[in-house]
Amino acid sequence: MKRSEEFYEGDRDEVLSTEGRGETMQDVLGRRWNRRGVVGGGLGTGMVLTMGLTMSQQATSQEATPVAGGTPASGATPVAEAETGFQPISLDTGDQLVVAANHSAVPFLRWGDPLFPDAPEWDIDNQSAEAQEQQFGYNCDWIGFLPLPQGSDASDRGLLGINHEYTNPELMFKGYLTGNPDFDPVEAEASEDYDIPESLVNTSQRIVDTEIAAHGLSIVEVARDESGNWEVVLDSEYNRRITGMTPMEITGPAAGIEMLRTTADPDGTEVLGTLNNCAGGTTPWGTFLTGEENFQQYFANLNQLPEDDPVRVVHERFGISEEGSDRLWEEFHDRFDLAEEPNEPFRFGWVVEIDPYDAGSKPMKRTALGRVKHEGATSAIAPGGQVAFYTGDDEVFEYAYKFVTANAWDPDDRAANMDLLDDGTLYVARFDDDGTGEWIPLVHGEGELTEDNGFASQGEVLAKTRLAADAVGATKMDRPEDFETNPVTGKVYLVCTNNRGRTIMETDRANPRPNNFAGQIVEITEDDNDHAATTFAWEIFILAGDPEHSGTWYGGHSGISPLAAPDNLTFDVDGNIWISTDGMPNNLPGNDGLFVAPTEGEARGRTQQFFSTVPGAECSGPVFNTDNTALFVSVQHPGEGGTMDEPTSRWPDNESPARPSVVLITHNDPGARVGQLG
Repeated sequence: MKRSEEFYEGDRDEVLSTEGRGETMQDVLGRRWNRRGVVGGGLGTGMVLTMGLTMSQQATSQEATPVAGGTPASGATPVAEAETGFQPISLDTGDQLVVAANHSAVPFLRWGDPLFPDAPEWDIDNQSAEAQEQQFGYNCDWIGFLPLPQGSDASDRGLLGINHEYTNPELMFKGYLTGNPDFDPVEAEASEDYDIPESLVNTSQRIVDTEIAAHGLSIVEVARDESGNWEVVLDSEYNRRITGMTPMEITGPAAGIEMLRTTADPDGTEVLGTLNNCAGGTTPWGTFLTGEENFQQYFANLNQLPEDDPVRVVHERFGISEEGSDRLWEEFHDRFDLAEEPNEPFRFGWVVEIDPYDAGSKPMKRTALGRVKHEGATSAIAPGGQVAFYTGDDEVFEYAYKFVTANAWDPDDRAANMDLLDDGTLYVARFDDDGTGEWIPLVHGEGELTEDNGFASQGEVLAKTRLAADAVGATKMDRPEDFETNPVTGKVYLVCTNNRGRTIMETDRANPRPNNFAGQIVEITEDDNDHAATTFAWEIFILAGDPEHSGTWYGGHSGISPLAAPDNLTFDVDGNIWISTDGMPNNLPGNDGLFVAPTEGEARGRTQQFFSTVPGAECSGPVFNTDNTALFVSVQHPGEGGTMDEPTSRWPDNESPARPSVVLITHNDPGARVGQLG
């Protein structure tokens, strides 16, 4: 997700000028500050308000250790394997994977790998949309695992659903970025207007169409043979590529509203493709959910709409380009040009549901879950049988949400569950400074959400979810990303990756640090352990960063592996949290990686690094098979920051270009669980 941070690192005044009404510290200052620390954590006021500094400016680099079994993390006290299950590795900057001793980490699915028996082999010099539609897509992110056969708890055969968030054309195509051919440095230096020329995009219809085909998802059958080796089943009836051109149905309250109607779809009920699929989730009835995140980057020419146009106001909130887009897709497809199709962006930013057990089924954009920059859609079953889905809106000063189905799911009737996501209540979170919180309903006609305030229907509330959350006074968070539920305790964990634009006057107890480079993880306990509840308790589980240089919290432990920019989460069968990062090199001297911590007991919050990626990559989408004997992890955008012609990574094949890949991690002892934490 690093490419998405270009917006956050842009004009800070523009970011902070968002006209939201959610609480920040200015609101809290009217009440008495009683900061005895993070709730339940014992963190003092001075520590909480320590300015978050760029760790890479303060910490020294460490020697790379590009080996299969790493050494103990810098500053970490070696811990016996009987306690943690593995020896933590060190921070690493090498161009090879590093994993804890007694484990193996190997590339399992690379960008361009064939997914069908007749699919063409990957050829960097002969890419096309037709080939990419049959091959593993680019920039793998979230991974979901559903067992085969359907409804079983099989651990040796299943379906992987894998998001392909975005493309890095500069890493995919030779000569994609070129200098300005009309730039004369001698003449420019002699003039009063001396500017360094910007790179030009050298794109084409073929490149753009290949990029669109490289987006979306891959659904593939995987199986483990008797000797313990995993492989992709190429002739599986379930294998499928879903791209930026796959027809999808729009369902729920926003289907058919005026804002979703276009020239190609005057009914507002069908859209081509899904874009910028970041994190996701699975449903109890066995479907994949994928969240559309930074869709704004594909659209252009917002300045063609009148400044007082209500449509423009909503598009501005998502950062759509005033002029041409960086990708220039609008030059080849009118639907990405707001001068031609001003409503097309409203058809993105949703949660998409896909039935992986039926390769011919049509994906559904479920509008009842709201329209934001979705990061995840994690499910949990309430005591009454309703299903709750948690999702973050990945941008600074945005919100955390929960959707609760109106009806209960039926474990004995899968067909009866297939439309549960079209009827229910969407809530947004308010984190109060006494350690409690409320899920505020976003329901048309209630409170501020009326036609007089610009919300003509429930469909409009959902299409304008951010504006609705502003109106009800939700809490602005530090890039709320992945949400996951602990399968043992039922507690819910929200990742907030960072927010460098938060000032000390804007801090609150859920976002306690200004200039927050390193991020935090918030632990939520629903009242009565009911995921349909409208109130909850919360506390900070981890304040990430380098303990030597910023106010951090790792459960009060020393001898930890420090992390920064937490992004995605998963849990093992014992309820230990596994944390992947996206932005470590901006904070600590190491590549992004995977960290583990207990959530209960004496070792609660004590992080240990298990896995490290390669330069330019983020670690994302970790997921276990059902018995935790296999762990699948995405290594996304390796080498980002370079180009194909000037690479900064050659992983995984020591060649250019680097190839985003799903990595398979297993224990070297057959049948042993990965990590073996207990």
